[in-house]
Amino acid sequence: MFGLVIDAKLVVMVMVAAAVFAGVQGLVGMLTVATQKRKLNQRLKIGEKVEGVSALVIELRKRRGLTSSGGRPGGLRWLSDLIVASGLPYDQSKWLMYLAAATVLGSILVGVLTRTPLGFAGGALLGGVVAPLGLLKVKAGQRAAALGLQLPQALDIIVRSLEAGHPVPSAVNLVGRELPDPIGTEFGMAADEIAYGATLEQAIERMSERCQHPDVDLFAATVRLQEKTGGNLTGLLKLNAHTVRDRHKMRLKIKAASSEGRASAMILTSAPFIAVGFIMISSPHFYGDVIDQPMVKYGLAAVGFWIFLGNMIMRRMIDMRL
Repeated sequence: MFGLVIDAKLVVMVMVAAAVFAGVQGLVGMLTVATQKRKLNQRLKIGEKVEGVSALVIELRKRRGLTSSGGRPGGLRWLSDLIVASGLPYDQSKWLMYLAAATVLGSILVGVLTRTPLGFAGGALLGGVVAPLGLLKVKAGQRAAALGLQLPQALDIIVRSLEAGHPVPSAVNLVGRELPDPIGTEFGMAADEIAYGATLEQAIERMSERCQHPDVDLFAATVRLQEKTGGNLTGLLKLNAHTVRDRHKMRLKIKAASSEGRASAMILTSAPFIAVGFIMISSPHFYGDVIDQPMVKYGLAAVGFWIFLGNMIMRRMIDMRL
């Protein structure tokens, strides 16, 4: 009527695109819900495989790298603390197998690239020690950040549960059921230990030792203070949640204030290595005639030392803790 011509192919293409978009959105939603449910029910899945609270407590402790009594195994205490803080499922046989594979792979890669015996040894050290420790540090940092974000919500749930008339163990268990990892697992383990016979103070103290987070330490101190001196636990936890939120805001402000220093540190550290790598790729023989000279070796060693020293100074400048 108005001279409007509708292209049937265009209509079909639009409908197909809309159908694909809707299908992708539905698939993403299903995967997101499934992932959240899987994270939320990790402790519950473990509980389905064992019978009794005692078996559940022992199994959860073993998966965190602890002994059956909840203590640290013999050996390096700092390594045990790092394993527990990372939250990774601990299986000694699998971890040793992965460690051996990383050691062999690192030795082969670095040795082939450098073609020197020292390169094989350095690669083995890099793959078998540095890389695993770095992974544990990263996982522990990520878990600590998640704990700091989730703890105020967990405290709010406990406060509302106490105001509704529930006992403290039920409030702690509610957090373990309703919140995802990592805070859900930590409070769930505390609730299981209370059901196993531990007091509230003991369970929260062990949770603080596992988490190794200052905000969780503050929560444990609050519970310990209330257990010894009495008082209104609900009011103390409200104040605790407010304090944790304020500390988190302060950490974000510190991170923003030190962002320029961290960016400068990354640029100044990576620039020499990027320049040397570009030179070696574009002109492999640029340093070939002088690389074996003693003065060149001493100069490179001095440059490496100054880079390391500069990084330590910049780290001290931007490392602000609450």
